[in-house]
Amino acid sequence: MSTSNLRRVPVQRRSAERLGRILDACAELLDETGYEELSTRAVAERAGVPIGSVYRFFDNKRAMAEALARRNLDEYVARIEARLGAPDDALARGEWRPVIDVVIDEYLAMKRGAPGFGLVEFGMPVPATAPADQPNHLVAGRLYDLLAVRLGLDGGPAGDGPRPGRPRVAMLVAVEAADALLKLAFRTDPAGDPVIVAETKEMLRGYLAAVLD
Repeated sequence: MSTSNLRRVPVQRRSAERLGRILDACAELLDETGYEELSTRAVAERAGVPIGSVYRFFDNKRAMAEALARRNLDEYVARIEARLGAPDDALARGEWRPVIDVVIDEYLAMKRGAPGFGLVEFGMPVPATAPADQPNHLVAGRLYDLLAVRLGLDGGPAGDGPRPGRPRVAMLVAVEAADALLKLAFRTDPAGDPVIVAETKEMLRGYLAAVLD
């Protein structure tokens, strides 16, 4: 899990386990009460830890929710990696289209079943003018890095400096488009409208074909 928003990085196993319980409790309470009613004290009580243990890691509830979002992103990428396995002959030949199903299906699985995911997903809501570490940029960067080796992509730099190459930009555009369409799918159907999901996959395949084929 990214540790950039932690006041203290856990070193010992017991400390890491305590942090995990705190984030588990945060996720459960987000589902039960929503973000506005979330409190560090309630999280401490649910996790069975002293309130000081929460503040050892987090300044406030927003930092705690952001840490949960980063953990969600780590889990999402790990689930995709588990599905894809090591780079195989099919992917080495550029048969990337099945990857779209994996990326979308694992998102849907988390959306439907991961505690707290419905509210924070991969990051707290941010304005469109926020710096380039906002959630969709993070997701696109992680997905690009995951697939670049398998597909032989060269998308240029990810951070400051020269403008990123088209493959990296295309991944961000694809993530932004998928995010908007999947939000629509869940507004239409609490489980995710299967027709809109299917159209989202088809759109992504058509768009990315110009870059990846």
